[in-house]
Amino acid sequence: MNNSLTYADSGVDIDKANQLVDRIKDIAKTTPRSGVMGEIGGFGGLFSLNLSNISNPVLVSSTDGVGTKLKIAFLMDQHDTIGIDLVAMCVNDIIVQGAKPLFFLDYLAMGSLDNAVAEQIILGIANGCTQAGCALIGGETAEMPGIYQTGEYDLSGFAVGIVDNTKIIDGSYVRPGHKLIGLASSGIHSNGFSLVRKIFFDHCKYDVGTQIPELGTTLGKELLRPTTIYVSTILSLMRDLPIHGLAHITGGGIDENITRVIPDACKAVIHKDAWERPAIFTLLQNLGNVADAEMHRTFNNGIGMVMVVPEKSAQEVMDRLGAMEEKAYFVGEITSRKNNEKQIQWI
Repeated sequence: MNNSLTYADSGVDIDKANQLVDRIKDIAKTTPRSGVMGEIGGFGGLFSLNLSNISNPVLVSSTDGVGTKLKIAFLMDQHDTIGIDLVAMCVNDIIVQGAKPLFFLDYLAMGSLDNAVAEQIILGIANGCTQAGCALIGGETAEMPGIYQTGEYDLSGFAVGIVDNTKIIDGSYVRPGHKLIGLASSGIHSNGFSLVRKIFFDHCKYDVGTQIPELGTTLGKELLRPTTIYVSTILSLMRDLPIHGLAHITGGGIDENITRVIPDACKAVIHKDAWERPAIFTLLQNLGNVADAEMHRTFNNGIGMVMVVPEKSAQEVMDRLGAMEEKAYFVGEITSRKNNEKQIQWI
């Protein structure tokens, strides 16, 4: 062999990666938060905890990805919102325990580093962090030739939040008579996309540019709607009103997620006609001939977060949500559970 081979010859361009890191440093500065130490580029992200108002601090962490919703971003060649989904899936899991998100780290892997695409992804992550009130303090961008196809990538993230031990929301105060309040989703969010793609692309032979009259937009634009981040809404409510249970409606739908936050002696009764189901879910069910039970366990069906609140406070919570222009519905109530009864009942 006459020529000396380099890492770049194998498909990994360190110089290009360094250029991206410099750009990410600038983007991270748009997500300032007290506690952040240093800047992107070190071996680890530094965060100083201010515990002056927390007597018994507990850290809450969550990690997640975006799933096969990434395929829609690839098909659309639109990458500026998928990062919002990534942050949302992590911070929404943290806030349901009453924890305030502090910082976020991401992992982005590509077969061949495309700085323009990577920058759009990171900008979306920064947008999500801003919405959640947390800081982007680090991450990893990996170039992995031979692992990912051209134009594709994988994305995951990690968030850490903090809550006082006395204020953790764990469902232990939930009792019969409590009301269930559902916060509207922006659409499908980031779950069930394998079934979504099978129905629309494999079965119906649509593509992302197909105009869907029922949706008033193209299929691709509807499917890429970013996941709603509920952090600021819930933190605002928690300051003044009792919230005894919170369920982020992700994989498993309402059925499997509410049962994670109510005691075994309780049952959640859900009123199936209590909210307006977005057209995308009706379309999916009709085109795919999907049974109600399968819809309930796969999609959020228009409700992205469920709150469990005492009956005496329920109307005040609804009024506060209305003042914040948050679309919300009374979706059910908690009752006593008899022996061997399921914890969810749809009526």
